[in-house]
Amino acid sequence: MSAPTSSSTSPCGALPGDPPGGRRAVAVWGIGVSVYFVAVIFRTSLGVAGLDAADRFHVNASALSTFSILQLLVYAGMQIPVGLLVDRFGTKKVLSMGVVLFTAGQLGFAFSPTYGMALASRALLGCGDAMTFISVLRLGTRWFPVRRGPLVAQFAGLVGMAGNLVSTLVLARLLHGLGWTAAFGGSALAGVLVLVLLLLFLKDHPEGFEPEPVPHRGAAYVRGQIAAAWREPGTRLGLWVHFTTQFPAMVFLLLWGLPFLVEAQGLDRATAGELLTLVVLSNMVVGLVYGQIIARHHGARLPLALGTVGTTALLWATTLAWSALAPAGRAPMGLLVVLCTVLGACGPASMIGFDFARPANPPERQGTASGITNMGGFIASMTTLFAVGVLLDATGGDYTVAFCAVFVLQALGVGQILRLRRRAARRERERLVASRVETVHVPA
Repeated sequence: MSAPTSSSTSPCGALPGDPPGGRRAVAVWGIGVSVYFVAVIFRTSLGVAGLDAADRFHVNASALSTFSILQLLVYAGMQIPVGLLVDRFGTKKVLSMGVVLFTAGQLGFAFSPTYGMALASRALLGCGDAMTFISVLRLGTRWFPVRRGPLVAQFAGLVGMAGNLVSTLVLARLLHGLGWTAAFGGSALAGVLVLVLLLLFLKDHPEGFEPEPVPHRGAAYVRGQIAAAWREPGTRLGLWVHFTTQFPAMVFLLLWGLPFLVEAQGLDRATAGELLTLVVLSNMVVGLVYGQIIARHHGARLPLALGTVGTTALLWATTLAWSALAPAGRAPMGLLVVLCTVLGACGPASMIGFDFARPANPPERQGTASGITNMGGFIASMTTLFAVGVLLDATGGDYTVAFCAVFVLQALGVGQILRLRRRAARRERERLVASRVETVHVPA
């Protein structure tokens, strides 16, 4: 008797049982990422409307930050449930539910007459948004070979940043040209469009590559999935990499970047918007570079992540110190340009977290493990958004003090990464050896 597996791989280097990829995979995956694209437009729309929202709802900095905090709180809290739902029901059903929710949230935000209703709308948007990225990651693993995983994930992140670019360029102009209700209400039509495409054309996996049926036994199954994913050091390392790398740019783009550049640095809105656009463009370029490097040199994951954290901390410290010590209280434009360029690397660096969680877990646990990982950056972003808002109110609008919260969370995350890195590397080597042994044809 012999094992049913084969020792051979395809000429392109695919592992046994790998999906074929190809043009159809790109087309189907493209529908999934278009949903994520729209979700990011809606998620980041408040970043260009922060000052308008403060005027519309008559709120201070702490109350303004509550919009994004609540949205991210819902998003982060939904990550593990969404991962379980994706593992249980597949991508199409979960993405469809997400589109309905985030479109309703964006539409509600457009017509909200009060602060409370606007908060509820952002919470609904965050719930729908939470269902998109994990689903898109799962779709990629079902349609593309394993070796394409890092590049596919980085491309998904790049498309998300393109959605951010639409917010900073298009939605900002609509907001100031057409007004609040028309801009946010009109943008909700994009959600309807991607829902139609999703329902008509998206498939969870190619024919002949159906996943093995997994028994689902209610609460026991849920606890088992979460516990098994969490036990893997690679999952925990992925969470802390995501936690440490993503939040500086997220906080800047989602809410506090525009007020910082306008109120603390004295720039006009047009120039501040151009710097926010630079963050997004840098993210897209760096994402392509990081994806290629990691696909070819797996060992570059941790140096890239830690290098991004260190460079970000250095540029933030320099900018804040210059603003505090300079007679005019402002950093030079050249330094702000460099800061925004470096912040663009935070998104691609956060995607590296999934490259630690992915090989640490079997296919039937990918959604759950990705959900755990994805919680990291959004928990950090939510915490920093709240801290900056409270510190701004407490100090009378001192952005230098408020943004020091960034360094506290970076130090916490780096400490956890250094603690877990060797354990995760050892476990990954063990799984790689085991998978190679399983592909060998063993005689009786």
